[in-house]
Amino acid sequence: MNGPPEQPWVLHVDLDQFLAAVEVLRRPELAGRPVIVGGRGDPTERGVVSTASYEARAFGVGSGMPLRIAARKCPDAVFLPVDKDVYNEASEQVMATLRSLTWGGVPVVVEVLGWDETFLAPGPGHGELGDPREWAELCRAAVLDATGLHCSVGIGDNKLRAKIATDFGKPRGVWQLTADNWQQVMGDRPTTALWGVGAKTAKRLAALGIDTVDQLAASDARVLAAEIGPTMGPWFHRLGRGVDTSPVDATPWVPRAHGREETFQQDLDDWDEVAEAVRRITRRAVEDIDAEGRPAARVGLKIRLKPFRTLSRSLTLPEPTNDPDLLADAAVSLLDRVEHDRPVRLLGVRLEMVPPDGGYLDD
Repeated sequence: MNGPPEQPWVLHVDLDQFLAAVEVLRRPELAGRPVIVGGRGDPTERGVVSTASYEARAFGVGSGMPLRIAARKCPDAVFLPVDKDVYNEASEQVMATLRSLTWGGVPVVVEVLGWDETFLAPGPGHGELGDPREWAELCRAAVLDATGLHCSVGIGDNKLRAKIATDFGKPRGVWQLTADNWQQVMGDRPTTALWGVGAKTAKRLAALGIDTVDQLAASDARVLAAEIGPTMGPWFHRLGRGVDTSPVDATPWVPRAHGREETFQQDLDDWDEVAEAVRRITRRAVEDIDAEGRPAARVGLKIRLKPFRTLSRSLTLPEPTNDPDLLADAAVSLLDRVEHDRPVRLLGVRLEMVPPDGGYLDD
């Protein structure tokens, strides 16, 4: 007879309005006021919202929205610049708190997804786990006590269901989604309610007569494979049924590339200035790959032309290097593959590194 699975429960912990919450901790006088974090904190400049507090969201402000539009929607908001160092420190404190917890008599497994979210699961050899809702509340209390930050927790019998459950518990709550209530909760919802299905994919599914999660679950995986692809088609079909077999894995994520972008407050129409900006951005990206200790094997350029046309170009280097001058030359050479007929509003450089020893875990 088989024993119990190593990870019978998965929790997804998501910090509520993380960047805004960190800023309010730094400035308690902002509590209860609409706070918008993004760009350099100046809504008259080009930039987008990174996080809006719940008070600002009530006015229709959301992540990714241009700061100018956010200011029109919520003119009384407090606008603050992004402060990555402070958010990194707060995130590390949260993750350290979670790693210190035990469940079923053993340390939990913590898989970090980003600044403000992580998966948790009981570690190997665990004992009796009890009610996962009680342990979820313990997590919430531990994070709040250690950091002053609130979080929401989704409980699932796999990572997909735990991730989706979190949204139902926000803010400051706990929600559970399993095979038992999957269809009842998710069946009538649009396919975009699924983690991994964006607007473009939803449009492709709609063209096949698939608009809801139930319809996706009942679809023919062979048709999806033929229409969407042999890998992604069946994967979307599994999403519709809430199936996910990936374990919670504490192995640190190893990036394949590092990139930097810059949005210009005034469009660049002098292409010598554009080239110099590409060189400047490349050197900043080189600092990131140097920290990884791996040279770049491929260089990519992202360029956004006025009014809002975005192009990307890339090339493989003759041999890997971390020489900032060689990499800047390569990035600038990609400008020759773009028509110089419009002003430039954004530039980005991406440096794809050689794989680490042993390759990537997901290859």
